[in-house]
Amino acid sequence: MARKTSAMNLSLIVTLMFMLCGTNMIVCRGESEYNWSREAAEEAEAVAAIECSGHGRAYLDGLVLKGHQQVCECNPCYTGSDCSRLLSNCSANAGSGDPYFLEPFWMRHAASSAILVSGWHRMGYSYSDGSYISQLLVEHIKKVHAIVGNAITEGKYIVFGSGSTQLLNAAVYAFSPDTSSHSPAKVVATPPYYPVYRTQTEYFNARNFSYEGSTSSWINKTDSSSTFIEFVTSPNNPDGKLTKGVLEGDNVKQINDRAYYWPHYTAIPSPADDDLMIFTISKLTGHAGSRFGWAIIKDEAVYGKMLTYLDMNTMGVSREAQLRTLKLFDVVLEGDDGKEIFKFAYSTMRHRWTKLKETISKSKRFSLQKLSSQYCTFFKRERDISPAYAWLKCEREEDRNCYEILEAAGISGREGSLYSADNHYVRLSLIRSKDDFDILINKLKTLVAKQ
Repeated sequence: MARKTSAMNLSLIVTLMFMLCGTNMIVCRGESEYNWSREAAEEAEAVAAIECSGHGRAYLDGLVLKGHQQVCECNPCYTGSDCSRLLSNCSANAGSGDPYFLEPFWMRHAASSAILVSGWHRMGYSYSDGSYISQLLVEHIKKVHAIVGNAITEGKYIVFGSGSTQLLNAAVYAFSPDTSSHSPAKVVATPPYYPVYRTQTEYFNARNFSYEGSTSSWINKTDSSSTFIEFVTSPNNPDGKLTKGVLEGDNVKQINDRAYYWPHYTAIPSPADDDLMIFTISKLTGHAGSRFGWAIIKDEAVYGKMLTYLDMNTMGVSREAQLRTLKLFDVVLEGDDGKEIFKFAYSTMRHRWTKLKETISKSKRFSLQKLSSQYCTFFKRERDISPAYAWLKCEREEDRNCYEILEAAGISGREGSLYSADNHYVRLSLIRSKDDFDILINKLKTLVAKQ
């Protein structure tokens, strides 16, 4: 019903605009000049009207191609032309971190978050100031951080990347020394950690940096001539803990991955003031497919090297991605306090964690990570736990591969070894769609009941 209401409201707005043009109640440039937008709006409305039984979505992509029949793309475990049929013996998808839990919020704000882009929108390589970065978007990013209170941006530099993934390697490059006079930088992290830190560093295999494993191997060994680059993830992926760097010394550089440092997932005890912080829209608004991230940097020289890397790598983030992000941030900032999306997201995640914890509490075979509630400056109170992921452990010694135990029960997660941890652990995603979460809980209840 909400989807139909949003579609009807948007349709009424478009219709009203053209009626007002006809009566000279608003300034118009001629009805013929709006034909392109009318057709585009009709296409968008046609997609929005496809219900997919509430277990899938139809997207605009198909209608861009003339004569292509638009179809529903069903959520996992649902099938049929309208996604109405639930598949039996289907595994719960708790592996990927697609943040579909925020989709209902954006359906509720369909009109205010929509963008109509013309065929001639920013066809050049750069903005009018010669850069690849929208300064208006920079200002919006600063406003969001100021409202949330999760990062200090004053006096710092901001660069954009294609999601946080591109920025992670750009930061490694910026912190690495010139190999003509120094040994390659040693890139390290503390398990369990996001596997891309290792896989991406090893993949690029650059002359001026190399992946060197866990920080535990280098404690009290950082006084050499080598530069150390330590990835610090807070809240951590996969276990949701607020963490700090381990290594110390003048030659230690930290890349602080703050993707989950939002009130959805954790208390905000104070604004982060790290030398280099990386954020991504995927975990803030849920738009992972837009591939937009940003880094907040203290040192101008590091900023310059990151900017060079990004300019040479992609010549900046696409203008369409920046435009969409700007529009989304404008919605985030709406209202008197700019807190609506955070309240919605936190309520959803808190409910999911409570339900999961209740289910696992009935088992002696499985356990969840230990997290403590704490005071949050954003909500101005102590807040309950609401991590993005469950770091589930199989407690029995004989359950050496917890991933296989869950897989046999119809639950797809990610094994602990991916995060350089013991395979008694599995990461379960809590940020996917309601369908995915409900199926996960039902599968876990069945598994717990069998022990």
